[in-house]
Amino acid sequence: MTTPRMITGTITTVITITTVITITTVITITTVITITTTNTATTITSTTTPMLMTTSEPAPAGTGCGTNADEAAALYRLMTWLSPAFPVGAFSYSSGIEWAVEAGDIVDASSLRDWLAAMLTEGPGFCDGVFLAQTHHATSAKDEVGLREIAELAAAFVPSRERQLETTTQGRAFIDIARSAWACDDLDKMVAACGGVTVYPIAVGLVSAAHAIPVGPTMHAFLHALVSNWISAGARLVPLGQTDSQRILAAIEPDVAATAKRALEASLDDLGSATFRADLAGLRHETQYTRLFRS
Repeated sequence: MTTPRMITGTITTVITITTVITITTVITITTVITITTTNTATTITSTTTPMLMTTSEPAPAGTGCGTNADEAAALYRLMTWLSPAFPVGAFSYSSGIEWAVEAGDIVDASSLRDWLAAMLTEGPGFCDGVFLAQTHHATSAKDEVGLREIAELAAAFVPSRERQLETTTQGRAFIDIARSAWACDDLDKMVAACGGVTVYPIAVGLVSAAHAIPVGPTMHAFLHALVSNWISAGARLVPLGQTDSQRILAAIEPDVAATAKRALEASLDDLGSATFRADLAGLRHETQYTRLFRS
C-alpha cells in the first residue's frame, strides 16, 4: 500500500500599482498576496498596505500666482508710473546722447550699449539711484529735514542747464499726475518738505514711499525706465531697429541689476560721477546747431 504524500507549496506574489491622478497627486497601492496550497485545501491570505496620497495645497483664494493684494497694487502702480506711456515727457530728452551721435561717439548698437552702460554704472544712473533710495528712506521715516537736504543736493548735482530742465520737468510732472490719479494723505506734506525743487529721482522715491511701495522694486523699475528711454533716444538718432534696441536692453540687464544693488547699499557719501564725456555731451548739446531733443 502506498502512503499518500502531502505536497505543500507557497507562492508569494507582490503586485504594485501606481496610478497618477493629477500632476500633483500620486496614489500608490501595494498588495501582498500569499497562497498556500495543500492536497486538501487552498488558503489565500491578502495583506494591503495603506494608500499614500500626496497633494499640493491650493493657493489662498484671491492671491493669484502667489501675489497678495498689496503686492499686486504696488506692481500695478510701478508699471504705470514708470511706463513710457506715463506722461512726464521723457521722450523729449536724450541726456546728451544726441550730441554724442553728432560727434561720432555713438555710431551703432555696440557703441550705444557701451555709452549707456557707462552712464548707468558710473554716471547719472548710479547717482539718481542713490538719491531715489535716500529719498525713499527719509520719506518712510517722515524725516522732513533730511528729505529737504537730499532734494537740494540732488538738484545741485545736475551738471548742465538742459539736464536740470529735463529732470525737474519730469519730477514735477510725475508728482502732479501721480497725485491727481492716486490720492495719498502724506504726499502733499512730504512734497512741501522738499522746498519746491523736486528732480525726477526724488519724485519717484517720494511718491513710492508715500504709497508704501518697497524701495527695491522701485529702484529696479526706475533704472529700467531710465535705460529704456536712453535706448529709445539712441535708436531714433543712430538710427537702430527695434531688434537691436531690445538686444541692447538685454545686454545691459546685468548692469541694471548691479547698479540697483550698489545704489540701495550706498549713502550720500558714495555719490560721484566719472562719465566726463557724457557730462560734456550734455553741455555741448545746448549749442548744437540741429536738435531733435531738449537735452
